Amino acid sequence: MLRITGAKVIVSCPGRNFVTLKIETSDGVYGLGDATLNGRELSVVSYLTDHVIPCLIGRDAHRIEDIWQYLYKGAYWRRGPVTMSAIAAVDTALWDIKAKVAGLPLYQLLGGASREGVMVYGHANGTTIEETVEAARRYQAEGYKAIRLQSGVPGLASTYGVSNDRYFYEPANGNTPHENVWSTEKYLRSVPPLFEAAREALGWDVHLLHDAHHRLTPIEAGRLGRELEPFRPFWLEDATPAENPDGFRLIRQHTTTPLAVGEVFNSIWDAKQLIEEQLIDYIRTTVVHAGGITHLRRIASFADLYQVRTGCHGATDLSPVCMAAALHFGLSVPNFGVQEYMRHTELTDQVFPHAYTFENGMMHPGDAIGLGVEIDEDLAAKHEYKRAYLPVNRLEDGTMWSW
Repeated sequence: MLRITGAKVIVSCPGRNFVTLKIETSDGVYGLGDATLNGRELSVVSYLTDHVIPCLIGRDAHRIEDIWQYLYKGAYWRRGPVTMSAIAAVDTALWDIKAKVAGLPLYQLLGGASREGVMVYGHANGTTIEETVEAARRYQAEGYKAIRLQSGVPGLASTYGVSNDRYFYEPANGNTPHENVWSTEKYLRSVPPLFEAAREALGWDVHLLHDAHHRLTPIEAGRLGRELEPFRPFWLEDATPAENPDGFRLIRQHTTTPLAVGEVFNSIWDAKQLIEEQLIDYIRTTVVHAGGITHLRRIASFADLYQVRTGCHGATDLSPVCMAAALHFGLSVPNFGVQEYMRHTELTDQVFPHAYTFENGMMHPGDAIGLGVEIDEDLAAKHEYKRAYLPVNRLEDGTMWSW
């Protein structure tokens, strides 16, 4: 037996908040898991510290599936982002341990590589269409094969996905939630011209993506998808809130633009109808919010039956621990689609030294044993938690809306 002898939660803010679980074992091997829930980080800290860690001590670290089931079924209160983020941290740390004991990079334990690398997409943004296209040109010059386009909307002071920095975008930036003003009508008029300009400037050998961020009704999303069809988008992401999966059926009736959803999902049950009725093309669940590598593999295997591919969320609210896990996962699964890649700051990379690399639009997790990520605990301790909320959205008349 490889006994779990200790576990601790490390909270650090090297530019933004990260929650990391470190599990230690009787032979001195330890593993790391990401437990970051953006804007609600301390909820997961409490769940782990007060409720999960006491149940781990003494258990066999090799029994990953059994521990997953114990934490999921044994708590009675199932699913939800706090519970599943905590389970994900434990699960990822245990896979890290198992791979280290085996002396292999994690993807080798998941069946080995299914491809040479993992295609990633970068985020091109600007306050105007011209600025966004120029940013996309830079990504294309750096070798990216897929680029997400987000542009400011004329008449709106701020727009989701648009920042003042070329690479780093962190929306959780207020001690209390910042309120944005939104107009769907103005937004819908702005996106087709953005894609038209991007295709003219970038050509057809690069994938173009866009995120609606849950702000449209199904019929509005259907119209936007149809208007974007001439520009062949790789996907339209989070077109409408997915609490009602039938909304995606209505979108399907009006457009052939591929649909992606799932970054706020936390279990296979959230995605079941959307996948089995082929209402989406890409499932965007991620390691940290959907129960870890064990559960994400289950979702991917189910999706593979219906020709739905993966497209894991990869914004900077996921630490390098989660990015590494996503890359091992993406390298191994047969139905991989694309991986979101937002670069972390230099300080974050110093706190989390890692083996993964980027080259020619692709990433690879590296061949260091385990996840290939460490944490500098002394440096992490120098950057204390800072409360930060995600923004909220209101329509121009003051009505609350999906951010």
